[in-house]
Amino acid sequence: MPPDAARRSDRSRRAILVAALELVEALGYSRLTIEAVAARAGVGKQTIYRWWPSKGPLLFDALVEFGPSEPDAAPTGVLAVDLKRELRAAAEELAERRFDQVCRVLVHEARTDLVTLLLMPRRVLVEERLRTAQRLGEVPADVDVSAAAELLLGPVHQRWFLRTAPLTGEFTDAVVDLVIRALTARP
Repeated sequence: MPPDAARRSDRSRRAILVAALELVEALGYSRLTIEAVAARAGVGKQTIYRWWPSKGPLLFDALVEFGPSEPDAAPTGVLAVDLKRELRAAAEELAERRFDQVCRVLVHEARTDLVTLLLMPRRVLVEERLRTAQRLGEVPADVDVSAAAELLLGPVHQRWFLRTAPLTGEFTDAVVDLVIRALTARP
């Protein structure tokens, strides 16, 4: 019985994606080549070019398939604890070398897919937690949840992108404390 071409193609595709992530982590984006990915994956470079026009789209697909996993922790019911957990997770994802390398490339290449597929899920979780806090009376009902999520995640993304200082759990905790204080303060 001849080998299943679809199965072989999926195995090759996955090997290419894994090789691309391993190499970008080891070498960085500027030194990554399609030839190196092909050699590591055990395929011809024409196979890669058949599926991806360049290393940017290849890395994007690799990150979508093998990148950070969806958070699975249930809310604790304590707003500060939940938000600190989410911001720490965002900072940890951005600190992973393969995530860092690929995301910087995608930002550089102005891929709006980066925001939609990789950064937006975290924002949705933060907004959901803030809405729950509103229902529980922890956050005033008139707080704009979307703006509050930007207040929380904006500094994390900015510090990561600009590299102005280390992105640490202490920093993300301080952001949460400041934003909660601002959200719950009443004149």
